[in-house]
Amino acid sequence: MRLPFLVVLAFSLTVVFAAQPTYAQNAFTPDQVKWGPAPPFIPAGAQLAVLEGDPMASSGDFTIRLKMPDGYKIAPHTHPHRENVTVLSGTLKVGMGDQFDASKMMSFGSGSFAYLDPSMHHYAAASGETVIQIHGMSPVKFNYINPADDPSMKK
Repeated sequence: MRLPFLVVLAFSLTVVFAAQPTYAQNAFTPDQVKWGPAPPFIPAGAQLAVLEGDPMASSGDFTIRLKMPDGYKIAPHTHPHRENVTVLSGTLKVGMGDQFDASKMMSFGSGSFAYLDPSMHHYAAASGETVIQIHGMSPVKFNYINPADDPSMKK
């Protein structure tokens, strides 16, 4: 009597799980992170990985990683939403203001966290190869203080 019950249960579970929709990957080991080129609104040379959400959507949560080579710089800018940044490796240097001034930057090593509100004019640089993780609300957008610093406008 138990054997038919177990067969029916196994069949039912198979049908239930097979009928479930396929979900996007929601957990990653470092070797599963898929890197691609950075978007054109930041300087060439960095790589980007999307872990969660659609950073270019009009709304919604996102989590991305940015891998920057040594000496990589991002000119002064703001974002439309809060930017939450965790340094995973290397050293991220961050300065506040409308002009890039390396002498006024603070260094944030691996394990550091910072959040920057939309009104904060800031700029960044990588010391050594640096990987940061950014999460927040879409869309990801860089509003450069000096429009001439926007790499997407240089062709």
